[in-house]
Amino acid sequence: MLRILVLIGFTYLFLHLHASGDISKYINMKYAYISEAAIYIFIIFSLICIYFYVKREDHAHKDCADHCGHDHAKEENTWWKRGFTFLVLLTPIFTGLFLPVATLDSNIVAKKGLFFPVYKEGDQYSQHQFLQPDTSGYYGKDGYADVMDKGRKKLINKDTIHLEEGTFLNDLETIYNYPGEFMDKQVALTGFSYHEKDLDANQVFLLRFGIIHCIADSGVYGILLDLPDELKTKNDEWFQVTGKLENIYYQPFKKTIPVLKVTKWTKVEKPKNPYVYRQN
Repeated sequence: MLRILVLIGFTYLFLHLHASGDISKYINMKYAYISEAAIYIFIIFSLICIYFYVKREDHAHKDCADHCGHDHAKEENTWWKRGFTFLVLLTPIFTGLFLPVATLDSNIVAKKGLFFPVYKEGDQYSQHQFLQPDTSGYYGKDGYADVMDKGRKKLINKDTIHLEEGTFLNDLETIYNYPGEFMDKQVALTGFSYHEKDLDANQVFLLRFGIIHCIADSGVYGILLDLPDELKTKNDEWFQVTGKLENIYYQPFKKTIPVLKVTKWTKVEKPKNPYVYRQN
């Protein structure tokens, strides 16, 4: 019976995540079909378990009329093992249904820092979060070059590059890979502010948490802003900004990175879904 309850619980959990939209805070919705398929699988397994449970109960009642075929001593010795197993299985169901979904913010950035993968090649765990999107590991060398060239051709003739939610990671990665080709272009984007300790008073990072496949491979991506003197920011404030793209040598990264000299800005509310996703 407990097995049936666990299967029904997981079925309801996945249905709830999709109905509420919270599933997008765990996975890239491009892969939503996988979790949708899981719902149907859980339903089928639940029905199968219910069928065999009812059938087994009927058979047990008939057998117990003459002799109960269970080894009760053995059951008493193993009940706690089964109970612990079901407790472990039920934990994600209850936490997923009754605990609020926490979204990543600047506190995570402050704890883990901003990294460029090239400077942390010896430590795979330090490559989790970085300013520059880098999906080269998902393609072969030639395939990645083709993807980046396609992105460059899409953006190169635009007077203003809008880093919108649907293409944020793709277009930002293109800008980082071809910094010289986009100098003096206007760029507009929305994100939350984060002030690194090594920055000047008028500098701040504007960031978005991005998901490649799921929350486990999430990273923080964005661009350095050069702010007007009258604009003061705090961590986790959301802004929509427009500015002219330039380059700056950033000593903590030992690398030349893009910097956006802000000319227009508007403080905005945090989006309902603050994440952005890789689209290809």
